[in-house]
Amino acid sequence: MTALPAGWRTRRPTLDDVPELLALTHASDIAAMGEPDFTKDDVRDALTGPNTDMTRDCWVAVDEAGAIVGFAYPHNPGGGDRDFIEVYVWPERGVPAQRPLLETILRRAAERGEEFGHSPYTVRAGAVPTEEPWIAALTDAGFRFVKQHARMTMSLEGVAPEPPQPPAGVTVRPVRADDEAEMRRFHATIEEAFRDTDHQATGYDTWRQRVAGESSVSYDEWFVGEVDGEWAGVLQSSDSSAEDGTGWVSDLAVLRSYRRRGVGEALLRRAFATYAAKGRTSAGLGVDLANPTRAARLYRAVGMHPMFEANIYELTI
Repeated sequence: MTALPAGWRTRRPTLDDVPELLALTHASDIAAMGEPDFTKDDVRDALTGPNTDMTRDCWVAVDEAGAIVGFAYPHNPGGGDRDFIEVYVWPERGVPAQRPLLETILRRAAERGEEFGHSPYTVRAGAVPTEEPWIAALTDAGFRFVKQHARMTMSLEGVAPEPPQPPAGVTVRPVRADDEAEMRRFHATIEEAFRDTDHQATGYDTWRQRVAGESSVSYDEWFVGEVDGEWAGVLQSSDSSAEDGTGWVSDLAVLRSYRRRGVGEALLRRAFATYAAKGRTSAGLGVDLANPTRAARLYRAVGMHPMFEANIYELTI
């Protein structure tokens, strides 16, 4: 195992570490992408999300003065056969903690795969192309490149609080969050629409648990799209970036039989208008550039552009 520098050590994180972890992730993001891509809620979710126990699954590396210089955690909310791991370090001064944290979390990933009942078990990690030491660490650990992921963004300046008229026959309405049957259908639409992609399935109960664990949920930013009165697609928003003035689209799903009818664009336009009406200054989302539905083309068509692109690497245990 790669040793930490003299006087450095690892320990488990606690919720009291959230401010320091946020500063660390911001520093790492700014070095890699030019701006931060993490919020306080994101840090809290990383430590407390479904199937993540910070006392068993997460680590921080601290230097000889006790300052946090590295942070590692896994992500597998559905308990499926794939973990996504993250290792953040302070630029330059935290790099010596990178490989030790990676080796530590990979050992834990093997245990998690066994606990979840999966063999083999897949581990994925992301890296912006400029993160050369991290890419080298992943490559040396046996990871291989599989695809690219993009963070899309757009300014909401000039976006009217009322969306443009959707195509004939297409309507968009807010989800009825107090209707259990509708919420189940909302979730099922996401799972069905993403079935032909690299999406990792999540059960309804886990999905609801994850939503309930968020510090706030704005259901007026969740929408259902219909075609001639028939359920066609959904858009789920997240409040995770609201503190930064960003409206975040966590999922946009259109059922196969209703694609290329303008449903996805109508859902996005409605979300953007709602965000703008609340004073948000930008909108964002993540997209798999290997998605067979060519979702990135739609996002560019509505005015979004990549804030950054990240390589996705994979290792099978």
